Amino acid sequence: MKKELLMASALVTTLGATSVAQAVTATMAGSLKIGAEFESADDSTTDANTVKDQSNFNISLSETTDGGTTISSSFEIVDESTVEADDDNAIKLTFTDGSALELLNAGSAAGTHAVAVPGASGEQGVGGTSTNNAPTGVDFAAGSTVLGVEWHSAADFLADGLKMSASISTDDGSAKSATARVESAWGLGATYVTSAGDTALTIGGGISGSDTAKTGTQMTADKEGFNIGVSAVTGNLTVGVGFGDGDSIKDEGAGVQTQIDGSVTVAGIKYVSGDITLALGVTSGEAKDSTTVGTAGTTDDSHDAASASVTYAVASGVSAVIGYTTVDQNNEGQSTTDGGSAWYVGATMSF
Repeated sequence: MKKELLMASALVTTLGATSVAQAVTATMAGSLKIGAEFESADDSTTDANTVKDQSNFNISLSETTDGGTTISSSFEIVDESTVEADDDNAIKLTFTDGSALELLNAGSAAGTHAVAVPGASGEQGVGGTSTNNAPTGVDFAAGSTVLGVEWHSAADFLADGLKMSASISTDDGSAKSATARVESAWGLGATYVTSAGDTALTIGGGISGSDTAKTGTQMTADKEGFNIGVSAVTGNLTVGVGFGDGDSIKDEGAGVQTQIDGSVTVAGIKYVSGDITLALGVTSGEAKDSTTVGTAGTTDDSHDAASASVTYAVASGVSAVIGYTTVDQNNEGQSTTDGGSAWYVGATMSF
């Protein structure tokens, strides 16, 4: 009996040591946002005052093989009234030459290279009509399925300052449902970084295409388009603009699918002065939409928004935010009662 206990103890000790030796490197980060939003909609709609209490927790995992290849992934837990785990996590292999390959949940290369345009901070927002399909993000036409891969070049690929990506994904079975979904997709994207005097310029964009199916039947309307943008940084000042154009499909419920032919322009400016960050952003999107079994739309949906914010760094990792947004909505060429404005006053604690 004593010998058996000694053997068991040795086995547990060995397994424990092995587990520690083989553990990947984990880092964590997250934030807590809490504040009050004061939303003033159209005169025909009751104003709303709500408390925004949001938190997220991110774990990044990484380890390097003896051959120098880094294997990494991450996951995130987000609490925005309901707790949700982010399951769109690719396995990323980064090779010794700086190139990388993402496997599963890889996304679209067209979206990867969409330029980050400065925008206002805060959690303020004004809801729009569910049938207003004007896009608000430049990569709205980029599509992919979870069964996808995405390749990323190393820095200075073919030319100094150039990086490129390519992605492809295939049928994951979701296109067999009663809702129109991406069946297969491809994407290409590139980012070029250069300088002009004291200004650092970033130019990026991508193109994408996909086949869309419903209950296994190919649809005549697909999801495809392009985006392009530029960002300029001079000292504490950042200015950016982006444009996206393409076709998309939205599920309106009750078996109704809508095809969308849209475009959107976003622009923003950010200035940092000591502990204070000032930001301003505008969005202008429009689209013609129609059911996939009907005729093409002839009147525009539109979404025009302007936002501004002031962020003050109170302490390390702690910032106070005041934000404002105003939105104008039009559906099928007619002004709606879903526009309005909103204020947000809150704080963010990050680690």
